[in-house]
Amino acid sequence: MNRVYLDWNATAPIRPEARAAVIEALDMTGNPSSVHAEGRAARALLERARAQVLEAIGGEGYDLVFTSGATEAAALACAGRGLLGAGVEHDAVRAWIAETLPVDAAGRVGVAEPARSVLQYANSETGVVQSLPPGLAVSDMTQAFGKLPFALSETGVEMALVSAHKLGGPKGVGALLIRQGLDLAAQIRGGGQEMGRRSGTENLAGIAGFGAAAAAARRDLEAGVWEEVAELRNILEKSLEGPEDQIIFIGKSAERLPNTACFAAPGWKGETQVMAMDLAGFAISAGSACSSGKVRASRVLEAMGLGEEVAASAVRVSLGPGVTRDAVLRFAETWRAAQRRHRARAA
Repeated sequence: MNRVYLDWNATAPIRPEARAAVIEALDMTGNPSSVHAEGRAARALLERARAQVLEAIGGEGYDLVFTSGATEAAALACAGRGLLGAGVEHDAVRAWIAETLPVDAAGRVGVAEPARSVLQYANSETGVVQSLPPGLAVSDMTQAFGKLPFALSETGVEMALVSAHKLGGPKGVGALLIRQGLDLAAQIRGGGQEMGRRSGTENLAGIAGFGAAAAAARRDLEAGVWEEVAELRNILEKSLEGPEDQIIFIGKSAERLPNTACFAAPGWKGETQVMAMDLAGFAISAGSACSSGKVRASRVLEAMGLGEEVAASAVRVSLGPGVTRDAVLRFAETWRAAQRRHRARAA
């Protein structure tokens, strides 16, 4: 079976440039903190990757602290600060905030106190893109980085979270970008690596892959690759529509990531759809989360006021460069056939 991967928002396939950079770094012996020649070579590779990520995100005026991923970056940025946030934030951010910010039916968040608030740039489930107010304390840019053209330095954000594996880098590495001059206490203490903000020997191979992936992602953006992906997403949604169906496209009225389609077929559980599509050779995600074997409706969609039935029946299809028109049309045909079978059984 020729499988089709349509879950890019969960993890993007690793880029060839990132794989090559990881292998190069694995062959290096030195510790980036050592002063001998081998250590200096490792340090040079680490700083090259730092420069690549900063350049790709337009991070002039920011310090970049490498972490184990966006989850750790969120903890470093948000822990103990009492930040305001909304229910549509990723769980890694929601763990540190009070859910007090209003969310409209399209998934847009209202922010009255930017300096005390955290706001994702783009939602991983719905793809909805937020308008970032100047002076925002923290923004989760994990999904937007590499898919949307923007310069961090023009957003006015104090701190931003990013992750390598969302843009074709290796898993297990991310970063927190901090406006220069901003004081931030370390959570992991020890040897004082990463400007004293995150101790521990750096994951050199992961960081090198992150840098290479960020540089490649920037080239894709400049070449208009994600505009082509957006056209495929629109073709997908059009192909799923039918006069007899009650398909709800979520966030479609708002600005979205170019690759993300989130839709619900009320009465047909999202996890059941995921399993049916998996057996048919397509990898997608449900709009529900599993924790300790427990399945519940998507908190994001419930925060948008969509109700438990819709939230529990939503799935997400997220595309990327290399996904073909033929693959998108085959998915739409397969999904609709499965939906017809479900309706027939439920009748």
